[in-house]
Amino acid sequence: MSNVEAAPQELLCPSEPGTLEVLSPRLVPLGGPRAMTVRRTLPQRRRSLIGAWCFVDHYGPDDVSSTGGMAVPPHPHTGLQTVSWLFSGEIEHTDSAGYHATVRPGELNLMTAGRGISHSEYSTSATTVLHGVQLWVALPEDARFMDPTFEHFRPTQVYGPGSQLSVFLGTLAGSSSPVRTHSPLLGAEIVLDAGASLTVEVDPGFEHGFLVDAGSVTVASQELAYGELGYVGPGSESLTLVAGNEPVRLLLIGGTPLGESILMWWNFVGRSHEEIVAFRAAWQAEIGAAAGQPPLPADTEPATRFGLPAHQADSPLPAPTLPTVRLRPRVNPS
Repeated sequence: MSNVEAAPQELLCPSEPGTLEVLSPRLVPLGGPRAMTVRRTLPQRRRSLIGAWCFVDHYGPDDVSSTGGMAVPPHPHTGLQTVSWLFSGEIEHTDSAGYHATVRPGELNLMTAGRGISHSEYSTSATTVLHGVQLWVALPEDARFMDPTFEHFRPTQVYGPGSQLSVFLGTLAGSSSPVRTHSPLLGAEIVLDAGASLTVEVDPGFEHGFLVDAGSVTVASQELAYGELGYVGPGSESLTLVAGNEPVRLLLIGGTPLGESILMWWNFVGRSHEEIVAFRAAWQAEIGAAAGQPPLPADTEPATRFGLPAHQADSPLPAPTLPTVRLRPRVNPS
């Protein structure tokens, strides 16, 4: 998915341990000329990261016959992993590393951009209602220039009294995902019956986020409404969720604080202004546009950093113009 909005500069707003910080969504057009609208809750001015999770987009349910669905032409990524998770519909994923997959509900599709990749995303002709999320994970320094790759995993559902969990990254409630991560991470879908309560043991070293997709839920004695993202800082050994008067569906994400400053602009995650400038120049050069910026030094810049997915009907998306001010790294509250 192509992020056409520049990420805001982080302000330092620490969250007290055991309290819930509520992040409200903002509407963002996404994907070029045939833009669809998503609800974005991360990054925000007061919070850039939850663990290594650096980006949360929530979309649908959209009637594809009226909205046109998802149509995102080839676009680049560096220094991150994309996590696609659907509630309904299907998305066709094609990337320049040669991977082609259909994203379906209840199945994790994780693309690791590493040093550079490009991909496209289109809802399939069989899709009538498109509804899901896309999340990004910032890769730590020791993994951010790795070769690009792609993983698929369908987690087994774990049932309890009034609850259902699908753990797609990390470990929760005795269920573990085999998918490789490069920093400690947690990702799970949780479904609760109306009025149900669920207490889960969690790693006290993790930050946690709760994105509400249906109903409302109480976390740390505070209610989260549909579309909101709740944040709980490190220090909790267990978390209790209490559903409201309607069934609840939410995503739980978490991880240890990344501990690194990142710079995120358009679809790139880097560490410096110069890096982002070079990533943009490399992409523009590859798609035949006038670059106007120098590439990275010859000993570090591959001849083709991103490549293009095969058999694409639409032209790749050009990078937006860089801002006139110097891009600055962002850090999370401490």
